Amino acid sequence: MTKRSLLFAFISALILFPTGLPMTASAQDRITDEDQARSIFEEVDDRRNSVQSETAVMEMVITDDRGRTRSRSMQSWSQTGEDINKSLIIFTAPGNVRGTGFLSVTENSNTTQRLYLPTVGRIQVIGSGERGDRFMGSDFTYEDLGDQDPDSYEFEWLEEYPEYYKIRANKPESDQYAHIEFDIEKETYAVRTIHYYNSEGEQIKRLEAERFEQLTDRLRSPSKMTMYDLREDRNTVITWSEREINTDIEEWRFTERGLRRGI
Repeated sequence: MTKRSLLFAFISALILFPTGLPMTASAQDRITDEDQARSIFEEVDDRRNSVQSETAVMEMVITDDRGRTRSRSMQSWSQTGEDINKSLIIFTAPGNVRGTGFLSVTENSNTTQRLYLPTVGRIQVIGSGERGDRFMGSDFTYEDLGDQDPDSYEFEWLEEYPEYYKIRANKPESDQYAHIEFDIEKETYAVRTIHYYNSEGEQIKRLEAERFEQLTDRLRSPSKMTMYDLREDRNTVITWSEREINTDIEEWRFTERGLRRGI
């Protein structure tokens, strides 16, 4: 089964009703069958892969704990293939970040991430010790933009609500999160919300999405998502426009040449 980068997986999979989840709903018995939880998550992954490629214009707005905002404009490309998944983001505005690029390539479940900084003219490889760093000052980390491979998770349990499943999983290789909970809509297998917890059981981040659209007959995708940093009372909103799916993308885009060349 092919996998996509986490960022574009979110693009494809997240969906949040404006009023949020029906938190008053009573869960059925908690099911500790890892295989059943995994099968639901794999269905999510399979539906994402109905999109083989996508290009889009992206806008990022970062709001700090004092309500001050910073905006970023980007162009994105992504491609899913047999055991290899690629994504590229090039910043187009403002001027102090124009030309900055981020390339993520996952092949056979191994992810390599590179960041190009035009001000210094070099490409930086993101190492394991940097995966928890903020991406361009946002509330997304490099780990958040990595691969969402079902095989990377150990599934603990699931709960069933009238409209959605809640699945808890841990990611052994993560230094940020002790476990993660996914709220997955039953009808479409779209992920409404993702909750991130630390080793003390405290929810430290939450990802929500809205303004979804039907990209394929199997896949609904949001055009807006928000990552909340609950410890620092700040957030980052990303919106998408001018999206095109399943079109040809030149292979050089997903190379160091494409990273340096930009738009």
